[in-house]
Amino acid sequence: MANIGIIGGSGLDNPDLLLNAKDIRVASPYGDITSPVCSGTIGEHNVFLLARHGREHTTPPSKVNYRSKIHTLKLLECDCILTTTAVGSLREEIGRGDLVVLDQFIDFTRHRDITYHDKFDPHSPVHTPMGDPFSEYLRGLLNDSCDTLGIRHHKEGTVVTIEGPRFSTRAESRMFRIWGADVINMSIAPEVILANEAGIPYASIAMSTDYDSWKTDEAPVTWDEIIHIFKQNAQKVTDVLIHAINKIPLKGLPKS
Repeated sequence: MANIGIIGGSGLDNPDLLLNAKDIRVASPYGDITSPVCSGTIGEHNVFLLARHGREHTTPPSKVNYRSKIHTLKLLECDCILTTTAVGSLREEIGRGDLVVLDQFIDFTRHRDITYHDKFDPHSPVHTPMGDPFSEYLRGLLNDSCDTLGIRHHKEGTVVTIEGPRFSTRAESRMFRIWGADVINMSIAPEVILANEAGIPYASIAMSTDYDSWKTDEAPVTWDEIIHIFKQNAQKVTDVLIHAINKIPLKGLPKS
């Protein structure tokens, strides 16, 4: 069986999706991860679930210890990482409740630890390739799962990650659209960066909950709006994750 890591975003971190669930503690040299790891199974795979913001959602996005979370999953010998995230839509065609299988990111954060390489060994700098940061194999599984389950989704999308916890101004939201971003959130960077540095294939399924601040024909996004849309659509994300995980080979991901 494969070892699968899941990092659950806002409201998408329910340990009930695992069978034989139990909490375990893993010591990471990068510090505390706020909540214990929930260990269990989905199908024939071992699954390790981390709540990105803590189970009570007490950790703001910029204070999440991303380095420790990714390193913890590496210590647990995870073959891959699947994540969920709530996003704001920057495109008319990405409606509330739609799912997006992310394929690119823009990092607009400023105050986060974004690498494991705080210093280089003499004459051995490390510059991680990041042209295609999300695993094509895992993205294919997520898209196929959405197709099979008949869930409205978008097969690719660029996410811009902002610092938060505030939402964008209208000017910022319009700027991100010009840059080519399709959705916006506060957590994918540096998470996906660190997963690539750690050598763990990573993919994310995003749920669109709002239209950020760019639309002038409606009020800017609020937290209450996000939670309302999430509650209506959370089961779709859970269904996609379970379906995709059950399609992962027992020996883990293909090498190619």
